[in-house]
Amino acid sequence: MASSPPRPTHPGEAFGGTLRHAHWWQRPWVRYGALITLLALSGLVILALVREQTGTRGFLVGLGLAVLPVPLLLAAFRWLDRVEPGPWRNLLFSFAWGACAAALIAIVANSFATQWIATATADPAGADTLGATVIAPVVEESAKAAAVLLVFLFRRRDFTGILDGVVIAGVTATGFAFTENILYLGTAFGTDQLTGDSGMASVTAATFFVRIVMSPFAHPLFTVLTGIGFGIAALSTERQRIRRVLLPLGGLLLAMGMHALWNGSSTLGQYGFFAVYAAFMVPTFGLLTWLVVWTRQRELRTVRAELPAYAVAGWLTPAEPFALGSMRARRIARQYARRYGGRPAARAVAQYEAYATSLAFLRHRGRRGRAGTDFVTRERELLLELWHRRGAARPALEHAARVTAPAVPVVAAPWPVHGAQGYPPQGYPPSGHLPYGHPYPAYDTNTYRP
Repeated sequence: MASSPPRPTHPGEAFGGTLRHAHWWQRPWVRYGALITLLALSGLVILALVREQTGTRGFLVGLGLAVLPVPLLLAAFRWLDRVEPGPWRNLLFSFAWGACAAALIAIVANSFATQWIATATADPAGADTLGATVIAPVVEESAKAAAVLLVFLFRRRDFTGILDGVVIAGVTATGFAFTENILYLGTAFGTDQLTGDSGMASVTAATFFVRIVMSPFAHPLFTVLTGIGFGIAALSTERQRIRRVLLPLGGLLLAMGMHALWNGSSTLGQYGFFAVYAAFMVPTFGLLTWLVVWTRQRELRTVRAELPAYAVAGWLTPAEPFALGSMRARRIARQYARRYGGRPAARAVAQYEAYATSLAFLRHRGRRGRAGTDFVTRERELLLELWHRRGAARPALEHAARVTAPAVPVVAAPWPVHGAQGYPPQGYPPSGHLPYGHPYPAYDTNTYRP
């Protein structure tokens, strides 16, 4: 493993590499086919189970209400991922896993465990409490963490830091919460149909307020702790195997504990829910929000610090590292490319920005001794991708760098300036001297002046 990155090669140097033929089970279409089949079957089964418990009308009502926070949550996680955007297929897989596979595992395992405890203890009420505070957090967080683990293992190039873990975990939990909210809201609607309640006093309104209005971020908040553990593990070297195992497990245990505290708040008395919400949920949400925003800014600083080496080698222009390290400059570059080159040019600029960011992170890991044995190969792949898109990207990024360059402060003159443009009016000053003295007094007192 390279302890530090080598000098960036010049664009004129040749690219090398050999192709290896994969076995049939390693081919992409086989893996994608198996994964899509698994998720589709899970989706059909979970659809049937939820519809059976809520009824058709309850399912439709729950679906309409549960979908409301989903676009906002997905947009928030996508915003965090804008510095180094991950492939859409990873996000689609994460959401589908949470909504289908993880939800199915949770429903089946929670129901089985709760029924077994109720039968063994002859205490259905105690079994429900134990299932909600112990069984459900362990099962649900483990099922959601499986998606993060799969991306971490099989999409390692796309999983390079804390933000990647946060985004994958958050999108997975958003999908899980979506399915769970359909179940809870649909069941509440069915209860209201039996009791005849409606309006603000209905169970549906109360469930909507608690799950959609007050705590739409609950499940993402829990699972993000697991994602942070995987993200820190991704920053570790291959030699730090114990750390790469313990950090994800630690994050998973924190997620389970936070989930158990949240589920158990209903057993802490009349105001237990609000106490846990105010004392734990809101501060944790604020702390994690600050952490991910700070990490995002840190990644931009890394881009500005690492890319100048490639500008010196001739791969980038001197203005590009500054533009690529600013989200505002990136946006201006894409708009410029779209205005003068259409959508293909804007797409090329967006891809150029993503590849350049990956290159900066790769070099950063290499300088810290965290790069893998494929550092040189990966670096050349990224440089080649940049080189193919330089025609559309360079003019746009140079324009963005000029637009967003910091203004140079203009220091005011130490003497009074007259006239509309700073020039004295015609015929001024009278008698050929300045009314307020010479701007350089030392010059007037120079005894060696002729």
